[in-house]
Amino acid sequence: MANMTPRGQRVADQIQRELATLIQLEVSDPRVGMVSVTGVDVSRDLAHARVFVTVLNTPSASDEANDSLSSPGDLDRLEVEENLKALNQASGYLRTLLAKRLALRSVPKLQFRYDSSIENGAQLSSLIDSALKADIAQHGEDLPVDDNG
Repeated sequence: MANMTPRGQRVADQIQRELATLIQLEVSDPRVGMVSVTGVDVSRDLAHARVFVTVLNTPSASDEANDSLSSPGDLDRLEVEENLKALNQASGYLRTLLAKRLALRSVPKLQFRYDSSIENGAQLSSLIDSALKADIAQHGEDLPVDDNG
């Protein structure tokens, strides 16, 4: 997130909390699944807000689709794109609801973006785990173990 003023940070935090509730309770678009608002970046003039979201895998009626939910692939990308498209289409409605909840003269225009940091973190964690397993397999059990945690 860019360098924000303390007021801008407070506004961003409040928008994040309110949007998390509003998306869950007020958006009735079937394309919007389990969405988590991970961050909000507000412009210096508070006219625009980039809302970063992650999309959790949602089970569907098809068993074939549910089997592929465990591994990221085309289905996940399509699901993310559909969720973002639906959220961006509902941004005007969400902005109106935010205006009723926030004590701001003007509510920023909302633009939803996908936050891939959680996905990248999981990928890095699995790479570290596989490197540790390969190291143990190569050097055996004689590696020093760190008891700190």
